[in-house]
Amino acid sequence: MRNLKHINIPNYRTKNGETVAISLSYQTFGITLGTAPIILVNHALTGNSNVVGENGWWNDLIGDNKCIDTNYYTILAFNIPGNGYDDIRENLIDNYKGFTARDIAKLFAIGLERLNINELYAVIGGSVGGGIAWELAALKPYLIEHLIPIATDWKSTDWIIANCHIQDAILNNSSKPLEDARRHAMTLYRTPESLTQKFERSKKMSTLFNVESWLNYHGDNLSNRFHLKAYKMMNQILRTIDITQGEGELRFGSIAKHITADIHIITINSDLLFKPEENWKTFVELKSVKENVTIGEIKSIHGHDAFLIEYHQLAKLLRPVFGIKKKEMIA
Repeated sequence: MRNLKHINIPNYRTKNGETVAISLSYQTFGITLGTAPIILVNHALTGNSNVVGENGWWNDLIGDNKCIDTNYYTILAFNIPGNGYDDIRENLIDNYKGFTARDIAKLFAIGLERLNINELYAVIGGSVGGGIAWELAALKPYLIEHLIPIATDWKSTDWIIANCHIQDAILNNSSKPLEDARRHAMTLYRTPESLTQKFERSKKMSTLFNVESWLNYHGDNLSNRFHLKAYKMMNQILRTIDITQGEGELRFGSIAKHITADIHIITINSDLLFKPEENWKTFVELKSVKENVTIGEIKSIHGHDAFLIEYHQLAKLLRPVFGIKKKEMIA
């Protein structure tokens, strides 16, 4: 059961100057809002606010006695507007190119204000959700105690922009846009080694390799649960992550040094989308302007999706952030 709640934002002005009405939906889990430290969880590209519980996509990490323990924390998760999770077609967004990742951070900030939240113990997100976490921290530099961007970065690189451009072309030109875009995306979320380990050139039928069947399954599955307009919107948000707002890498340090949060970067050694080399470069740049920065690396052959697969490693990296606070609360 979704139990979605809605915040109506009738006159939001996008970065591109368009005024739109937004219905910002969200869910909460764990301790009642306002009575415990709050953790904002940002979902990934085809995810949603249902992070824990029945069909929760991060149940391995969040829940009763899990790494992020719902017995001690309030979990808050917004849906990125236009992701279609509320099943209200009027809330899908036609002019998706009018939005950026900074717009989503601004909408989340408005949502937090409406909920009377002026501090967050942590903001955590993987992939595009982590990029939005970066954007929120840049927008509200005093809001967050722990910023945890996973398998992401403070900007979309040329490599990501290029692949989002291909995705956008597929979504606008293919006869089966959702299926084909998802098939292409899955080859970026995994690695050659991961696919070799999983399939070893095996065949399901005489003419169909199992890797082809797997890609077809993911394409068909997404088309059954996702909206085309939502995919276009989310792809646009992914390609527009940039906390310098177009001012370039030379401005990154001067912006980041004002973020008071402890920043815990988590990278994946085999990530083909948000490359680990970029994350280590970000870490070095941050350390030149901030003391409270750490980096942890998940070791995996599975690439970008490892933040959803290697949950034991992820939990080990996150335990110092959430376990210490939990002990303080118990004491």
